[in-house]
Amino acid sequence: MDNRRAGWILALGSLGAFVVFLDTTIVNIAFQTISHSFNTTAGHLAWVLNAYSLVFAAMLIPAGRVADRYGRKNIFIVGIAGFALMSALCGLAPSAGVLITARALQAVFAALVVPSSLALVLHEFHDARRHVAIGVWGAMAAAAAAVGPTLGALLTEYASWRWIFLVNVPIAAVIVGLGRGLLHESRDPQASGLPDPLGALLVAAIPALLSFSIIEGPSRGWSDAWVVIGFVGAAVALPVFLWRTSRAARPVMDLALFKERQFSEINAATLLFSTAFFGLLLANLIFLQTQWHYTVLRAALASSAGPIVVTVVARSTTKLATIVGHRRVLFAGAVTWTIGCIGFALFVDSSPHWVAHWLPWTLLTGLGIGLTLPVQSGAAVAKLPPAQFAVGSAINSSFRQLGAVLGVSIFVALLGNSKMGPGADNFRHIWWVFAALGLAAGVVQALPRARSVSAPSGR
Repeated sequence: MDNRRAGWILALGSLGAFVVFLDTTIVNIAFQTISHSFNTTAGHLAWVLNAYSLVFAAMLIPAGRVADRYGRKNIFIVGIAGFALMSALCGLAPSAGVLITARALQAVFAALVVPSSLALVLHEFHDARRHVAIGVWGAMAAAAAAVGPTLGALLTEYASWRWIFLVNVPIAAVIVGLGRGLLHESRDPQASGLPDPLGALLVAAIPALLSFSIIEGPSRGWSDAWVVIGFVGAAVALPVFLWRTSRAARPVMDLALFKERQFSEINAATLLFSTAFFGLLLANLIFLQTQWHYTVLRAALASSAGPIVVTVVARSTTKLATIVGHRRVLFAGAVTWTIGCIGFALFVDSSPHWVAHWLPWTLLTGLGIGLTLPVQSGAAVAKLPPAQFAVGSAINSSFRQLGAVLGVSIFVALLGNSKMGPGADNFRHIWWVFAALGLAAGVVQALPRARSVSAPSGR
């Protein structure tokens, strides 16, 4: 096997994942700017973020099956090209409604990229080196989510918020141009048919209903009929989804994968930590702009220390996890994250003190992210057979995106709807909530060790 060619394909596949995961957070820094541009509310504009995450999460798992059947290279190229086209539509959107619709369509093509890119990469590596490839791919995805706001700020400050989307077009063109000549086609000869469409609809409907009620609850009232219907609908749809999935000829999610204990635990931890991560990412950027009155660029730069830490440690933490076990690394990441969030809640107020009151906690939360997100990506599929790497990774990525939906929704709900705007107390509550969620993600990893003294070390 040509190691140089495998390296190029790893770089290309990782770049594809980087671009689509970048768009889960790059919009956050421009949240206030876009809101003013379209003269709309935070609750309405939250769907610019959630439309992408919801559709992305719902389509990731079916996309893996589509790639297996119709060819990983074909679907990867189609996904990147469609993503570029929808990114252009986002950048040219004349209204918030068009932008939200374009974001949903953008997510459809983004979902095609993720499982196909990983499958193309894994096809080029021997069993002994696959964990390295998964680690690099996962580290790129984590770094993309972390550095998105900083890149978004530079584009917003020196060009326009529309270039947050338009910049994807030339990058995608490079990926398509290189991919057509470099990638080799591969398929799963046993793949047939498409995943259950009703199951895919339910995957999207459950978090959408929950997100609607969480976002609208503070303004409409928690006893409002539509808010109650949303919560009840999500509660009813969940068992229906499980029932449908267990009986469908081609289920959208293979529930048998969750019999693997590590896979189940990692995905539960991913959902919890991603809720905290995406919520805090948006909350801190909004805090700096509304409470400390920082510009878009200054807010991003003030938060950039965290993403820098993520990019520095992400690659090393995947290696560390193979040495000491993923549970130890993930628990350390959760504790570090929690201390950082508590630091924000206790020491940050409406008076700007970046070095003393902001930087230490940004560095700690960044370290927590770097210890967590890349390791979760690799650990989620580590115990699965190679043939299930792509679908296992797609499920884990779906849980991450569902966490993004819940994190944004919880943030908007806790932010409040006061006509005077959010106050410092709102953000303290937000920081405490995300500290608790991050710690819960670590506890999920620690409990198995507490239940069984003879359990393995978690490698």
